[in-house]
Amino acid sequence: MPITRPTILIVDDSATNRRIYARLARKLDQEVNVRTFDHPQEAINWLAHNRADLIVTDYKMPDMTGDRLVALIRSHPADPDIPIIVVTAYNDRDYRVASLQAGATDFLLSPVDHVEFVTRARNLLKMRAQQQMMLHRTNMLERRLEVSFIPREQVVLESREALAQVIDTVPAMISAADRDGKCVFVNALQAAAVDAVASELVGKPVEMIFGWERGSSSRRLDRLVLETGQPVPTREEEVVTSGGEVRVYLTSKAPLRDRQGDTIAVLTTAVDITERRNAEKRMEHLATHDALTGLPNRAMLRDHIHREFARGRRGDQNFALHFIDLDRFKAINDSHGHPAGDKLLCRIADALLDVVNAEDTVARIGGDEFAVLQSDISGPEEALQMAETIIARLNGADGTEDLRTVGASIGITLGPLDGPDADTLLKNADQAMYSAKLIGGNTWRLFAAEMGPSASQAVQLERDLGNAIARQEFVLYYQPQIDLRSGAIVGAEALLRWRQPGSGLLYPSKFLGLAEETGLIVPINEWVINEVCRQAVAWQNAGISGLRVALNLSPIQFRRRTVHDVMAAAIAATHVNPQMLDLELTEGILLRDVDDVIAQLVALRSLGLTLSLDDFGTGYSSLSYIRRFPLDRLKIDRSFIQGLASNKNDLAIVRTIIDLGHILNLAVIAEGVETEAQLALLRAEGCDGAQGFLFGEAVPAEQFLAELIRQRTNLSPTLSPVYPRRLRR
Repeated sequence: MPITRPTILIVDDSATNRRIYARLARKLDQEVNVRTFDHPQEAINWLAHNRADLIVTDYKMPDMTGDRLVALIRSHPADPDIPIIVVTAYNDRDYRVASLQAGATDFLLSPVDHVEFVTRARNLLKMRAQQQMMLHRTNMLERRLEVSFIPREQVVLESREALAQVIDTVPAMISAADRDGKCVFVNALQAAAVDAVASELVGKPVEMIFGWERGSSSRRLDRLVLETGQPVPTREEEVVTSGGEVRVYLTSKAPLRDRQGDTIAVLTTAVDITERRNAEKRMEHLATHDALTGLPNRAMLRDHIHREFARGRRGDQNFALHFIDLDRFKAINDSHGHPAGDKLLCRIADALLDVVNAEDTVARIGGDEFAVLQSDISGPEEALQMAETIIARLNGADGTEDLRTVGASIGITLGPLDGPDADTLLKNADQAMYSAKLIGGNTWRLFAAEMGPSASQAVQLERDLGNAIARQEFVLYYQPQIDLRSGAIVGAEALLRWRQPGSGLLYPSKFLGLAEETGLIVPINEWVINEVCRQAVAWQNAGISGLRVALNLSPIQFRRRTVHDVMAAAIAATHVNPQMLDLELTEGILLRDVDDVIAQLVALRSLGLTLSLDDFGTGYSSLSYIRRFPLDRLKIDRSFIQGLASNKNDLAIVRTIIDLGHILNLAVIAEGVETEAQLALLRAEGCDGAQGFLFGEAVPAEQFLAELIRQRTNLSPTLSPVYPRRLRR
C-alpha cells in the first residue's frame, strides 16, 4: 500500500478559525495536506472527486449546519467512513447531540483548546490509516481470487489462513460477531486481553470477550450495523479491567458481507491508546499547569478568562481578576534557598485554594506571582472582600504561622468593565498591583485608568535599579562619627546614594525596599563592601590613620551565610587594614537564628574587623542576648536622642543604654545628634561617641577627606562642631 500524506479538510465560514485550525493541523507529527473551505457545499463538491482522511467543521454556518454536512458525507457511497470533528460552542449540547446522531466522530468546544485539537486529530488519523490498510489487504485478496487458476476452495482456505496470520500481527484487538451475538473470529491480541485462546472464544457470546456491560453496548452497536449496513464511526472507550485498571481504546465497527452483499457479521477493531493518552494528558497538563504547584498557568488562566467573557455575553455576568505579587518572597528565597522557597510557594498555593470557591480559578503566573479569577460576582464589594481575605490569610491572621513571613500586594480588575479581553485585564491588574506596591505593599488596589503612568514608573524603576551597578550609578556618602572626649573625627558611616539619570540623587528610602523585594540588594551590598574597602585603602594611602569606616549590611546576606566570604574576598582584593572596617548590624539580623549568626560573627571578627549593634533600643534590647554576641559597640537609636533634652523617659533610656554598654565593655555611640543641648547631656552621661547633623551631613568621599584633614590639622582643645554650617541640615 503506497504511503501518502493524509488530507485534512477544514470547513468554517470564519477566516480566522480556518487559519487557526490549518496552523494546528500542520503541527501534527506527520506531514498533512490541508484544504480549507468557507462554505459546506464547496467541500461536498470537492469530495466528489477527491479523498480526505479527516474533516473539521463548524456547526453554525450559512445555508448548512454541521449535522447536515455530516449526514451528506455519510451518505456518500465512495467513502462514508471519513472521521469528522464538529466544533460547537460551550453550551451547545443540542448541536453536539444532533451532530453525533448524524454520524460525527467527535466534537470540540469553541474556543478550541490547541492541545486537544492536535491530540484528537492525531488519534483519528491513526485509526483512519489502520482502516485503510485493512481495506487494502482485503481488496488484494479479492483480486487474487479473481485471477488465480488455483481451485477456488484452496485459495479461499489459504487466503483465510493468511489473513488470520496478518490480523494476528496487527497491533489492534479484532473480533467479529454474527447476528446472534456470537464470536466468529477473534485475533490473538484480543484473546490475550481476556487471558484466553482465540479458538476457545469462537462460538461464545461477545460478553465472554468484553464483559457484561461493554458486551451489552457492543451488541446494541452490532445490531445498528446489521440493520443499516453502515459502519459505526470510531469512538473512544474507557474500560476498567478485571484488575481495576482503566484502559482507553479507539474502537470502530464495520459490516462483514457475503457474496450477495448482505451483512452477516460485524467486525470490531479496538486499538489500545492508554499509554499515548496518558502521555498526551501529561503533556497537556504541563502545557497548561505550573510544574511546581500544580495550579493552572498563565495560558490556562487566559482561557478561563475567555470563558468568563463568553458567559458574560450570554448572561450579563461579572467577574474579578486578582493579580497577586508576594511582598517579601525574594528575600526569603535568597536567604533560605530555593527548596525552602519552593515549599513556601506550595503552601501559598494551598492557602489560596482554601479561600476561593469551587468555580473560581487559582493560577501561578510567574515566580512569586499568583492570580485568582473570581467568577460570577454581584459587584466590586465581593472582589474587595476576596482581596482582604487573601491578604489576611497570607499575613497569618488565621493563625497560619508559616505564612506570616510574606504579605501580598493585589491588583484587582473587574470584567468586563475594565477591559474587553484577557490580555487587557491582565495588564490592568498588573498596573493596579504596582500601585499597591508603591504605597508600601500588603494591600490591594482596584484598577483605575490613571494608574498606568505610576505603574509604568515602578516597572522602569526596577529596570533601572537592575542596571545601576553596571552603569556605575551608585555612590557612597560618608557621615562623620565623633569621639566625645576629644572632639576628633574617629569614624565615618558609609551611606548609599543612587544617581539615577533624570531623577538626581536618590536616598535609600526611595529604592532599598524595591531592592530587597527584587533580590537586587545582594549585589548592591557586595558593591558597597568592595567600595568601602577601596575607599578605606585610598584614605590610608593619603596618610589618614586611626579612622574607622562603618557600613550597613542586609539581613539577606546573613541568612544566605555569604557575609564572611564576601568580606574576606574584598579584604584580600584591596589589601585594606581590616581594623578600619566596622559592620553595623540590626537586632533583626541577630535574632533570626541566634546560634548561626553568632558563628558568622565570630568568623567575621577573626578577619580583624569590628562589629556594632545599630538602632539599639528599638527592638528587644535584652541583656540576655546582647551578652552572647561578640560586639564592640552599641549605637543608640535616633528616636531616643530627639527628645533627650525635653523627655525624662528618653533621658532615662539613654542613661540605661550607656550604663549597659559600659558594663559589657562596649563603646556607645549616639545617632541623630542635632542640638548642643543633646550633645551636652550625652557628654554628661558618659557617652563615648556621636553622629548627626550637628557635626555634619553625609558628603562625598573627597569632601569628607578634605574636612577630615582640616579638622585634624586645626583640632581645637574644646569640642565644637567640626563641619562648617553650610554642610549642616
